[in-house]
This record gives sequence, structure tokens and C-alpha cells, in this order.
Amino acid sequence: MNRDDFVGIWIHSHEESRDGAQVFRPEAYPFPPSRGRTSFTLRADGSALTGQPGPDDRGTTADGSWRLDGTVLALRSPGGTARYEVLAADAKHLELRPA
Repeated sequence: MNRDDFVGIWIHSHEESRDGAQVFRPEAYPFPPSRGRTSFTLRADGSALTGQPGPDDRGTTADGSWRLDGTVLALRSPGGTARYEVLAADAKHLELRPA
């Protein structure tokens, strides 16, 4: 896995998620209308920005960091560290399973 493939803005495509795996697409993907989507921005310097829909449908964001350890993506934010097993990764999608 190439770490550079992970750099960018990724948005949860819950319509495609299945069997415990979560699919994320780049922000340019033509998503169907949805109330709110979880997202994260992974920067080349290891910093990150996490986004979640808020209770009133306005998004909330938090600064954090990320790293790739083999096939595990660790995403740290003020709420803690989320770890995901990377099932597939390319420029068009990430398929992750909570580890």
C-alpha cells in the first residue's frame, strides 16, 4: 500500500458499505443526496481533519493526525483513536473495516 494514495478528502459512502466494511470516496464523487456524511481529510504531513454531521445537520470538524501501519489506518482526533483495517485502497475508494 502506498501512503500517498491515502492523502486527500474522503467521504463515507454509506450506500456502498456492507458486511462491516465502510466505503469512502473522494469528495469529487457524485454522491446521491444524504442528510450528512462522515468524512476525513488526510494530509501528506500526517495531520488530519475529521468531519461528522451535527445534531442539527450542520457539520462539525476536529483536527487530528493519521498514520498507516502496514494495513492498519490509525486516525487520531480529540475523541480518541480509530483504527481501521484497510481492505482496499486506490484513488477512487477506500474500503475500511474497524479494527
